[in-house]
Amino acid sequence: MKVSKLFRGLLLFFLLGLFVLPSGAFANRPIKIGSFLALTGPASFLGDPELKTLKMYIEEVNAKGGIDGHKVELIYYDTGGKAKEAKDVVKRLIKKDRVDVIIGGSTSGTTLAVIDIIERARIPFISLAGSIKIIQPVKKWVFKTPHTDRMAAAKIFEDMKKRGITKVALITGDGGFDKSGRAQCLDLAPKYGIQIVADEKYSNSDTDMTTQLTKIRSTDAQAILNFGFGKAPAIVTKNVRQLGIKLPLYQSHGVASRKFIELAGKAADGVRFPAAALLVAEKLPDNDPQKKVLMDYKTKYEAKYGPVSTFGGHAYDGLFIVLEAIDRANSLDKAKIRDEIERTKNFIGTGGIFNMSPTDHLGLDLSAFKMLEVKNGDWILVD
Repeated sequence: MKVSKLFRGLLLFFLLGLFVLPSGAFANRPIKIGSFLALTGPASFLGDPELKTLKMYIEEVNAKGGIDGHKVELIYYDTGGKAKEAKDVVKRLIKKDRVDVIIGGSTSGTTLAVIDIIERARIPFISLAGSIKIIQPVKKWVFKTPHTDRMAAAKIFEDMKKRGITKVALITGDGGFDKSGRAQCLDLAPKYGIQIVADEKYSNSDTDMTTQLTKIRSTDAQAILNFGFGKAPAIVTKNVRQLGIKLPLYQSHGVASRKFIELAGKAADGVRFPAAALLVAEKLPDNDPQKKVLMDYKTKYEAKYGPVSTFGGHAYDGLFIVLEAIDRANSLDKAKIRDEIERTKNFIGTGGIFNMSPTDHLGLDLSAFKMLEVKNGDWILVD
């Protein structure tokens, strides 16, 4: 029996509506943002402010009507900072929750563990972790907002060079961030005329590093650089003071939160480290282009949750880079969102002013970092 022209026309109309509408401007549904964060375990000091930031601003965006009238829905899971957990929850976000984009990966280890999954699924992903390996070499679907460990090493070596330091003792933990940071330090040091005269390691679960530091004390090092995060940097800092070592002590941007000062106590005084300007927002000149963004974020966050950390700031940057990309794309087509993230230009965030490109999926340079020093339980700007 022949199908009538009218029926064929209606069928074609239905099929076009079924298959074209979802990839058009916006399907009639919320924007789904997936996240996997270290909310428990040693790295919870990263994941906690990240989640609080995402929740706070998504609530604010929705109260204002969402993006082009579409509400934003956050779907998140705790990884405990474990790579296997990260793999499992990312697969769930993609296959079961069917999210449009992913923002997360509190640690370098959990981020690096899921990159292959992300790339195969072809879903836009903004990481909140530090390792340069996340974006170098460039992966099509992977971006990040925190400054890299290589940038941190460069900023530290620049400061050492100004102080006439040419011999450095390096000490690092055994996490993904620590190992990547160590590799960058070893690679960059000669470029700044710096010799690494000791290369000590510890486990991030260790509670005493005096053995390694005693070895360092016997060298001709002019400064100590510890690359790590969590409780370990505070233990190293305390042990340095307990041993009476008077050398300048540097830490990485992994200590860029009030928690480090709380854990290290008075021993933290004099410690230098690179960090985003967020920690010293009120100390910036009024004509600094970041100041308003930083003060707005700091005021809102602290009114609700207490002291800010740069880690929550990374989540702010990731969220609004994504939302602005979706708004420009006027679509939930993942490829279009990815393309717009890559086109991010002059985005003023907490970490700096972002300018991404096909060859740069971070979009920050060394000027985005500030060198800070702990003094009397607070931070001061060194430069």
